Amino acid sequence: MAEHPAYPVGLRLAGRRVVVIGGGQVAQRRLPALIAAGADVLLVSPSATPSVDAMAETGEIRWERRRYEDGDLAGAWYALIATRDREANDLASAEAERNRVWCVRADDAEAATAWTPATGRVEGVTVAVLSGNDPRRSAAVRDAVVEGLRDGSLTAARTRTPGVSLVGGGPGDPDLITVRGRRLLAEADVVIADRLGPRDLLDELPPHVEVIDAAKIPYGRFMAQEAINNALIEHAKAGKAVVRLKGGDPYVFGRGMEELQALAEAGIPCTVVPGISSSISVPGAAGIPVTHRGVAHEFTVVSGHVGPDDPRSLVDWASLAKLTGTLVILMGVDKIGLIAEALVRHGRPSDTPVAVVQEGTTATQRRVDATLATVGERVRAEEIRPPAVIVIGAVVAVNAPKA
Repeated sequence: MAEHPAYPVGLRLAGRRVVVIGGGQVAQRRLPALIAAGADVLLVSPSATPSVDAMAETGEIRWERRRYEDGDLAGAWYALIATRDREANDLASAEAERNRVWCVRADDAEAATAWTPATGRVEGVTVAVLSGNDPRRSAAVRDAVVEGLRDGSLTAARTRTPGVSLVGGGPGDPDLITVRGRRLLAEADVVIADRLGPRDLLDELPPHVEVIDAAKIPYGRFMAQEAINNALIEHAKAGKAVVRLKGGDPYVFGRGMEELQALAEAGIPCTVVPGISSSISVPGAAGIPVTHRGVAHEFTVVSGHVGPDDPRSLVDWASLAKLTGTLVILMGVDKIGLIAEALVRHGRPSDTPVAVVQEGTTATQRRVDATLATVGERVRAEEIRPPAVIVIGAVVAVNAPKA
């Protein structure tokens, strides 16, 4: 039998009986896929790992807390044998053979009637790799194929519906865009990119992709957004796959909802791909946890693009000053002096630690520490410029740099 390759097949196990013998680490790895396939899973084992126990507690599987007994595989379509008891494994395997139940054995692949491939899933495509008795090679090939499909370096024909994807590109480091966002970029015909998006990814796009710099669309702030909306609609109506590449997350001060509403009014289908917000990732990259046990039980994210005394401000600075948790301010570099004064005026201690992180997660990241009393002056003296994330609160001192 070893001279012949395994015949690959996809089992449709939804609603069908699957028996797993043994509740250890092998079962812990294999059970989630069986559950996802909709299988009616019976676990037979006197003990199980905490994770497997949790699957039984939540009703995802049925668990009979005992050793294997002859007859346990009756009516099964598929069996996974994964105990440390060789005798029990042999008996269960023999029952599977008598009843023509496809059987995988974790302890002896040659004694099994089926092998578990190294699998991965990308947007509805299942990649399954078998390489005989070399599971590491199977996993390596699987990983290469899955990664290629995810990042677009391995292309495959697929039916694409023209439309727009609002993709959150993360805080700047190109490695921090989501897998789905990177794949959509690789499939795009047109990319409309923000200045704060992961610019390095644009250089990886094929030559035929049209890249539009949203920062250069003219006519001022309001008209610029209107022009961006019109560009999204125009290219989508031309039958193109359009990616609106934004910094951070599309819905965290990213005006993503405005773009979604404009597309909806025009009848353009739109997919929103969340991104890693700079409000948590940039502090993290600078060694600052926005929450920490015994220090901060909440964090608040605020836009600082208008000052506290500006009539356009929607922020209740007086209430924020009374909070004891972390305050994260985006787009507030040129207003931080006024913001700090307002917080102190409303009761926040003037010696509250502040960190300003410029160009976080990139090669040019730098951190400047101060207090509410000194941050305005420090930002001017250090010539801090946008983009920068400002963190206010005791968490700044948790892992502060040595003076």
